[in-house]
Order: sequence, then structure tokens, then C-alpha cells
Amino acid sequence: MSLDEFLHNLHFNTDKIRPPHWEVDWEDAPLPYKLYRGLPVFPLSLEVPLTLEGQETPVKPDLRGIGDLLWYVYGITQLSQSASSSGAAAPDGLMQSFRRFVPSGGALYPNELYVYLKAEDLPHGVYHYDAAHHRLILLREGNYDSYLAQALGNRCDVSACVGTIFVSTVFWKNFFKYHNFAYRLQGLDAGALIGQLLEVAKRFRFESGVCFQFLDRALNHLLGLAGQEESVYAVIPLSAEPSSTWFADREVQGVMATSENLCQELTAVPHENYDRSGRVAEYPMIIKMNEASMMESTGSFQRIEKKKRVNGEGQWVALPHVERLSYDLASVCRKRYSLDTDFILRKVSQQKLATLLKEATDSFAYRNDLDEAHEGSQYRVSLYGCMYGVEGIQNGAFCYDAENHRLRQINAGDYRSAMQQGSAGHNVNLFQVPLCLHVAGEMNFLKTSLGYRGYRIQQMEAGMLVQRLLLTASALGMGGHPLLGFEPGMCDELYKMKPQGKTSLIQVPVGHYHPRPWLKGMLHS
Repeated sequence: MSLDEFLHNLHFNTDKIRPPHWEVDWEDAPLPYKLYRGLPVFPLSLEVPLTLEGQETPVKPDLRGIGDLLWYVYGITQLSQSASSSGAAAPDGLMQSFRRFVPSGGALYPNELYVYLKAEDLPHGVYHYDAAHHRLILLREGNYDSYLAQALGNRCDVSACVGTIFVSTVFWKNFFKYHNFAYRLQGLDAGALIGQLLEVAKRFRFESGVCFQFLDRALNHLLGLAGQEESVYAVIPLSAEPSSTWFADREVQGVMATSENLCQELTAVPHENYDRSGRVAEYPMIIKMNEASMMESTGSFQRIEKKKRVNGEGQWVALPHVERLSYDLASVCRKRYSLDTDFILRKVSQQKLATLLKEATDSFAYRNDLDEAHEGSQYRVSLYGCMYGVEGIQNGAFCYDAENHRLRQINAGDYRSAMQQGSAGHNVNLFQVPLCLHVAGEMNFLKTSLGYRGYRIQQMEAGMLVQRLLLTASALGMGGHPLLGFEPGMCDELYKMKPQGKTSLIQVPVGHYHPRPWLKGMLHS
């Protein structure tokens, strides 16, 4: 199967990318977190703050502050048990899982966090965040400012940053359940994690940026990762200084760097880790996609030209003016979870709808290495939605114009039945959902500029926007559930996306809900 055919089927014909009788071996499932053995350990404080309001601007990073940030980004926050008929259930019929503040397909969390730190109270170097024990594991000691800056194309002054976070993907962690479909999930999960990281960084008064372009093999070599098992997906530098002084809006400067040359500067650091699985199946298509997405030279780094929006036909609906939403992120994170049968149909006011859409898209704007300015990201992914029971708005399918804060009605009518029939699962009753939102992106996933890496970036940006939607919905007393079991072709036709070269990437029902009957324990007090 060619890579283009694989990506097409991954989106439109998922039955063609995995065996028809794929069985999940739950007894040999990998752990949802990575465990290193035999390396220096630095415990982090378990007394994490219960609110993120009023955080002071950091002068110098310390172990306490870094630990609090990492916990709110990707720490294990909850132990839950719920009745399930899934093969993952224990003999007593209960399904047990460890949860974090970010959503993940099947709660499998295929991503890992690494951080390059130069704090005063621990050795300078590269660490793995051990979420299972809330501690740092030293992987490589030393100063790697120059190495990292070159791997990022000298677009970031790493020496001016208090830390640099790496988001990686461990391929087997969700391939064991989803087979090749895991490749789509891995990008979305990484995006949700990045979205959470950027929101938490704001509360800790850090300036941040996202690097999607880097020398993959060089960074994997720095972290000691086996590229066919785990690979870096994104790099997020953090600084206490204004981002304009350290995150460059310019073309690549200096001598062109290559992965081959950089890897020769450092000796390999193979590490022993444990993931519990005794039988790891092969995943050749995911390895093939990952290798085809890699960048070997900084000369291949690109800027993405901001495209002018193409508005289709339809009636414009003005939304009420709303201010940016202010909320305690810690409280909202504790309330958020992915709804299943919990939705209850209740009308949504125009004010609440306007706040949801504006806050999600405004908070999504971020600095990155693709745009000349950080507004361009809003043009690569956008929001559509089927609405039912919104006060003062006719039922129908709409597109949200974030730039002018208004809706364009594409089709009128009640589309809940169509959405339900197009749903592969039956755990969400879409007749109880007033807002069935879809994140859309370009059909060609930036392939002209970024090749197959563009698909991965598109999925991450979709995940980042989804996380903002979920946080905003939670702050407004509602909830959502990201879904990939839907028919994008049907949605694309409903929203008349084809003339604009767009497609639906992920579906997010949003609405009110009643409490779920489950036993859950928060791992903090």
C-alpha cells in the first residue's frame, strides 16, 4: 500500500488499513506510561497547587515549579473504575484506568514528555518525565544549547529559555489496540497534549512556542530514543522573556545543519525501559510513515503562506459580542471528562455558543515555526457544526468565521439523525446533543510544502483546537467527547467543503450532561 493510499484510507476507509479480525490482547497490553530503569531519579513535590490562579512570573526555574507544571500537563491525576463489557475489563466486570487531564483515544496515552532543563537545584541535562511516579529521570547530563538550537534550525534562542519540552510518540502504546489506525490517533493525542501544555504554560507565566520542524534523528539521538519504536513529534521551548526576543520570525540563519552531522557530536545513550508487553507486533506502515515524515536537513524547513479564506454560499448569522472567558484552569481540568451516554438535551443560549466558539479559537492562536506571525494557525484548521436547539438560531449546518465572529449557515434542518447513522459507535446519543462540532482542515494536509510531515502537523493542530474546545465547554458547564468513528465524506458533503479543498478531521459533540455513575479517585487532595 502506498503512503498516499494509506492516508486516504486512514481518513475515509478505515476498514482497509487494519486486519478484519484484529484481536486485542489485553493481558499483554503495554503500560500507559514509560518506565526507565537504572538511571538517576529526581523526585518532584507531591504538594501540587489546587489552583493555577495568581501564579507569579518565574525568575528562574526550580524543581518545584517545573514539577507542578508537568503534573498539570501530563501527570496521572485520577484512578477510575466503571462497568464495561470491554475486553479490558477485570474479572469483576469493572474497567480500571489511570487518567490524566488530557483526552486520549482509549485512555492509552501514547505520548511521552521529555524536558531539557538548566535549573539551579538539579544537574543540567535532558530528563524524562516519569508520570507514574511524578519524578524526573536524568537521561543525559550536560549543556546542549548549541546542539538543540541547530536541530531547530536556529529559529529559537535555546540559551534564553528556562526549559525545552519534547513531545514524543511511542508507537506500540496504542497500536496494540487500534493497529494502523493508531497513526491518526497519535497525532491527535499529541495535539491535545500540546494544547494543554500551552494553556498550563500561560498560567505559570511562561512564554511558549511550538516547533514542528526539526531534525528528527538528531533529537531522537539526544534523548536516546529508538526511532522505530518512539519518535519526537514536537518541541516546545519555554521562557520567562517575551517570545519576540527568543523565538525568531525569520528564515533559517547560519550554517545548514543535518541530522548526520549532529548525531556525530554525541555518543549514543541506550537506556533500559520496561513496558510490560511480552509480544510486540510489527507495525511497518507506521514506521514507513514516520520515516517519510522525517527532516534530515534544516535546508528543508519551510514557512507556510497564509491562505485567504474562501467563503462559500450561505446566510450569515451574527453572534453576540462576548469577552474572553476567565476561569481557573485547575478547576476546569478536574471537571472535564469525555462524555458517553451522559448527554442530556437542553437548549443552548446564543451567548454561551458565542463564548464557546470565540474562546476556543482565540485561545488556539499560538507562536510556531510555520507562520511569520502566530495568527496563521487559525487558517489551517477551522470549526463547523450541526446545531439543534440553540436559542434564536435556526437548526442547521454552519461554518464559524473566527475572524469576524459570525456563523455562515450552509444547510438548514435537523441533522442529528444523519450524524447518528454515520456514527460507528453507539456510546453517544447524538439526539441528546445540541452542538455536533467538526474540526476541518485542508484535504491535502500541507503536503505541497511539508510532504507527509504535513499530515502529522495537521492532526496535531486539530488536537490542539479540540483541547481548547473541551476546556472551554467545561468552563461553561458543558462537556464534550472527541470522536473519530464518524463518516467524514458525509460531513464534507453536508458542509459543502469539497470546493474549498477541506475535509472533516474529527467530530466533537458538545452539550449539557448529568453525572456519570462511576467510582473515581482523584490522586490529589
